Amino acid sequence: MFKFDKKKLNTLEYYQILDVERLTGIKAHTIRIWEKRYALIVPHRTATNIRYYDDAQVKKILNVATLIANGIKISKVAALSPTEFNKKLEEQFANTNNSNVNYISYINDLISATLAVNETEFEKTFQLITTKLGIYEAMLNVVYPFLTKVGYMWTVDKSSSFQEHFATAIIRQKIMVATDGLKPKKEKNKQFLLYLPPDEWHEIGLLFANYIIRLHGHRTVYLGQNVPYESVEKLLSLIKTDYLLSFYVLSNSQANAHNNLVTILNSNKNVHLLLAGNQTFIDELHLPNKRYSAVNSVQSLLAYL
Repeated sequence: MFKFDKKKLNTLEYYQILDVERLTGIKAHTIRIWEKRYALIVPHRTATNIRYYDDAQVKKILNVATLIANGIKISKVAALSPTEFNKKLEEQFANTNNSNVNYISYINDLISATLAVNETEFEKTFQLITTKLGIYEAMLNVVYPFLTKVGYMWTVDKSSSFQEHFATAIIRQKIMVATDGLKPKKEKNKQFLLYLPPDEWHEIGLLFANYIIRLHGHRTVYLGQNVPYESVEKLLSLIKTDYLLSFYVLSNSQANAHNNLVTILNSNKNVHLLLAGNQTFIDELHLPNKRYSAVNSVQSLLAYL
């Protein structure tokens, strides 16, 4: 992969064509056709003639993909003036109904708003999808796919950290508000203790799990990010807990995780451990099967509710 000289290329973010393919879902071959046949995008070129794209161009490709996903042919899209193009996007945004929800359009809208760091547009899309779908369906069908797509940029340093914080901060706030709005259940069912281990900061999955568990009438104790194992063990000695739920995404010390989790399980014979996140990392912890289960989807979490 070639590297950009950030000093020469100002402050914008730039992407190779395969980065754009992963982000937009549009094949590189198709993007080249759009360029040559329809002149929809004019990519930048390096000194060695390699294509690259800036945030605005990626946003344009996302918007084209949205119109095509809603049944408009590429030839018709290419013929639209800038004003007509924006009008079509507004019409698609306004006309989607519950019986014909186009998740791709909403995912693309969230990505575009994130690239532009446009809080108004991000809030507008998020409000629309949660109104139409509810927070549960919106998270499953729009927000998680969105996070998966833009997560690629963040993991290979294709997107500035402020864009990551911008998007996740809004989503985090929305899930917390939705969780606070749940009415407490009178019956006392299972109790879950939720936390992220040391040096884990990606909280969206844990927050959504907390929402799902409470939505189903169970109790949770939520500790949040970067929690020392010692704190978890101490709390378990003070409160009755049925399930301990945690996510491992960026962790790199399997020996440390293994030793601490085994210690916790040995000290708390009635606690069942649920782990989500990097499945390869989790599988290689070699934890006792009867005391531990992998949670690799919402459906697998629901099995414990």
